[in-house]
Formats: sequence, C-alpha cells, structure tokens
Amino acid sequence: MTELRGFYTLWLREVKRYLRDRTRIISSFFQPLLWLVVFGVGIGSSLRGAVTIPGLTYQQLIFPGIVGQTLLFTAMFMGISVIWDKEFGFMKEILVAPVSRMTIFLGKMVGDSTDALLQGVIVLALGLALGIQIDLFAFLACLPVMLLITFGLVSIGLTIASFMGSLESFGAIQSFINLPLFFLSGALFQVQSLPDWMQTLARANPLTYGVDALRTIILGGTWQPLYPLYVNLAVIGVFDVIMIIIGTWAFTRMK
Repeated sequence: MTELRGFYTLWLREVKRYLRDRTRIISSFFQPLLWLVVFGVGIGSSLRGAVTIPGLTYQQLIFPGIVGQTLLFTAMFMGISVIWDKEFGFMKEILVAPVSRMTIFLGKMVGDSTDALLQGVIVLALGLALGIQIDLFAFLACLPVMLLITFGLVSIGLTIASFMGSLESFGAIQSFINLPLFFLSGALFQVQSLPDWMQTLARANPLTYGVDALRTIILGGTWQPLYPLYVNLAVIGVFDVIMIIIGTWAFTRMK
C-alpha cells in the first residue's frame, strides 16, 4: 500500500507541475506548427517526388513524425525535473522515503510520460485544425501507442539526469541524443527511400518503430509500413522494458 501511495503521489506531482506551467503548454503549439507549415507546406511543395505514395501529401506524411518528435523532445526534456529536484533538496527527501527506488523511478517516469502524452494530444488537435484527416478511431488508437513510446524515451532522460550535476551538462547530452533519434526516425521522409546504410541506422533507432506505428494508425491503408503494427509495438515494448531496467538501476546508484 505504501508503494502504491508513493507511486501515485509522484505521478500526481509531475502531472500537476506540468498543468500549472501554462507558458509551456501554450508554447507547445508553436514548434509543431512551424514544422507542419514550413516543412509540410513550404518545403514540401518544392520537393518534387518527396512522397511516392499516391493520394498522400508531404504534410500528411510528416504529421505522424511531428507527433513522434513532440513526444521525443518533451519526454527527454522531462529529465530536467530530476536535476531541479536535486538542486532544491526534494530528491534527497524522496530517496530516504520508505518506498523502493523502483517505485520512485516508475512514479516519475509514468508522470512525465503522461505529460508528454498531453503534449502529443495537443499536436493531434493541431493537425485537425490544419485540415489533416484523423478519424475518432485513429485518434483513440494513437493514445496508448503514444504512451508506450514515451515510456522508453522518458526513461532515457531520467537516466541521463540521474548522473548529471548541472542543467548545462544535461542540455548538451540531451541535444546530442535527441537530434540523431529524430532525424534518423524517418519522421521527415520515407525510410524505404534511403540508402542501405542509412536504412540500417534508421532500423536501429527505436523511434523509427514509433513513427511507423503512428503512420500506420493515422494514415491507414495509404501508408506502406516498414513492419506490421504488432512488430512495431513489440520492438517499442522491448525497448521500454530495457530502459526501465536501466533507469531503475541508475536511481539505485543515486545518492
């Protein structure tokens, strides 16, 4: 019962902290909007042959990728909460609480994943406003997939932050990881059209499977997936389990 109460308290704290930060919620509209308008309409219109699938525009192609990008950037950024908690002494208080380190990690991880999911829902709503067709079934089906994607990504951010002592160090490492994950995920292009060596790198990227799963759900039959949906979800699930184990280990070493 104590473990469950500790988990719920940490989850609720992370969600409340996000919902009270109205500036971050409002600003979360602008970066996806920039990508969808500038890349989807502006640059996409000048890239002839950017999409080789009939009936699919470039803006429609990158939309699930921008959702994936939002999940990635938000999830990784959430690790900064660990550094803030260290700075203000809150982390010491929860580390000495009568709950396991695994519960502490899972509480923060699921709370931050919930925040990243809310950011993703904002982008889905933004897509509807821009005229991208998403039916109700696809919208609801995206939610558990998006949450599954965020588990592993948030775990990366929390793991890195557990070893960092300053915001500057965390920011540098975060950017070093974020950009390759994003640009090699196929968010802005079709992985099938890449050279073989780049396809190999893309297929080693866990976010590639998340973007492919979101495209399968959102674009439906017009999309030619890299893998069946169940394969994408299985790979993401294995990645999540591995990162949760690593993250829990990292928290057990934190003092």
